[in-house]
Amino acid sequence: MAVGIQSRSFARWLAPVLALLVVMQLTACGDKEPEQRKAFVDYLQNTVMRSGVHIPTLSEDQKQKFGAYTGDYAILVGFSQQLTKSVDASLTPALEQVNQIRTAQDYMSKRDSLQQSIGALNLLGQQIQTAKAQADTARAALKQPDDLKAVYNQAYDKIVTAPANALMPAIPTTAGFVQDLVQVGDFLQAQGNQVSFNNGGVQFRTQQQATQYNTMMSNLVAKQQDLLNAQKTVQAVMQ
Repeated sequence: MAVGIQSRSFARWLAPVLALLVVMQLTACGDKEPEQRKAFVDYLQNTVMRSGVHIPTLSEDQKQKFGAYTGDYAILVGFSQQLTKSVDASLTPALEQVNQIRTAQDYMSKRDSLQQSIGALNLLGQQIQTAKAQADTARAALKQPDDLKAVYNQAYDKIVTAPANALMPAIPTTAGFVQDLVQVGDFLQAQGNQVSFNNGGVQFRTQQQATQYNTMMSNLVAKQQDLLNAQKTVQAVMQ
């Protein structure tokens, strides 16, 4: 009987010890956050910070390595994809159309497509602002350790803040120049048989027509450098 009592006492003493060991083992096995955080920080530093605005989506293996931080990365890649899609549907084709105008007749033949691109450009600014606002809101809700937060902030500025701030001024510059091109096309179209085209140039019946046309050309020349700067900005951001 005495032995039985001792055995039960020992069992009662051993039970909480074993439970504690189990908890410690489970905690050690389950706490992967430091490892996941380190993997994510390394990825931000060695991949995202060395990339342009186009950043890759994560593989299944990477999602496993990053754990919950996969959601943090989704904010970056989501904005990147939305920005690329919006720019490719508006700003990029608009600049390509501008570069295709080489003769006086091109102002007329490309007038309709240029007019359509203005509408797309007017939407682009709103699309970028909306995408950035959504990213900013999602970022503000993140709970990150200080070491990760410092690196993530750098990546966020590179992928979200800097591209948005750089592209916004290029939009009205491009839209304004395209609108001027459309006006030239409208003017030439309105002249009917009072204008003729030869060797890429244009001839008018009256001096008044020629003066008005030359004024529009001078206006385009004056704005050309601003357009070139906008084009360089777009190329630098979207490379």
